Amino acid sequence: MITIYDLAKQTGFSAPTISKALNGNGKLSEETRQTILDAAKKAGYTANMAAKSLSTKHSRLIGVILEDVSMKRGFEHPLFGGLLNKFRNEIEMAGYDLLFLSKHFNEGMSYIDHCRYRDVEGILIVNPIDDDEEMKTLGSCGIPCVSTNEFIPGVCTVVTDNEDAGRTAARVLYDAGHTKVGFLGAPFRENSPAALERFKGFKSELVSYGSDFDERYMEVCDAWWEGAGYEGMKRLWERCPDLTAVFVVCDALAFGAMKYLLEIGKSIPEDISVIGFDDDTTVLKAAPTLCTFRQDRDRIAQLASEMLLQEIAGVPSPEIVRVPAQYVNRSSVRRFNPAREMAY
Repeated sequence: MITIYDLAKQTGFSAPTISKALNGNGKLSEETRQTILDAAKKAGYTANMAAKSLSTKHSRLIGVILEDVSMKRGFEHPLFGGLLNKFRNEIEMAGYDLLFLSKHFNEGMSYIDHCRYRDVEGILIVNPIDDDEEMKTLGSCGIPCVSTNEFIPGVCTVVTDNEDAGRTAARVLYDAGHTKVGFLGAPFRENSPAALERFKGFKSELVSYGSDFDERYMEVCDAWWEGAGYEGMKRLWERCPDLTAVFVVCDALAFGAMKYLLEIGKSIPEDISVIGFDDDTTVLKAAPTLCTFRQDRDRIAQLASEMLLQEIAGVPSPEIVRVPAQYVNRSSVRRFNPAREMAY
């Protein structure tokens, strides 16, 4: 029986595009849609999902790994919640449903055993438990996988271009006249290096302006949530009270940092400018409103679904796919030196 993956191989279009054409939805050109319909007709394709499932013994299930030990946000996370909504829409158009995987199921069954128990055809890795040894085995488990955060050997990762965003943050602050600039980060992990990548880009851009980055101006928080940002900013400020600006690796930490600064009588941005990351939904409730970076959740989800469906169809995916983030200018950054024009 011909499947959408067979049609993908024959036509060169992705499986999601094939599905959109056959189901009459999605924004496709008439030429593309007709090319796919003609190929389907020639191949004798029939979209009888029930018959297809019985004949191929496919479960039509995609497993999702989303843990929330360190970030404490669950589905309200500013990246992961929206990403899952878009991914679900994309994957459903290809005829699949989602199944959330948990190690709490059946007395600690592994992710892989859970997938095999439910005949899962692919795995989306959104946010696993920190330093989970099982993650290292997913790339060779025989089940197609894609990740949107963790770098795993043998698994395609679709992720924000964090270094580029870090460089942009440095340029914004430098162009605003700030030279005593701090960085408030989160735990640097080899397999989930978002914080480290943002720092690398930030530091390299500042260094490109001709001065070494003072390592005293960097502080790493214990976790990714507001309380850790409060304590991290306290340590950073007590060590470097001459700071005029700080780039914070995520908005949750930035809120904690701003809370501390306001408590000690500092005004934002008059005394110190702040840039966050994530465009959290609570950003607009902050006073002042927070300058931040918006990750392209829809694009990450769309690419992740395409990469995973290609893997299921036997088409290899690249190791890493980077998606640019957008700087969102609000009111938490001020021009420290009026003589220097700001470019953002």
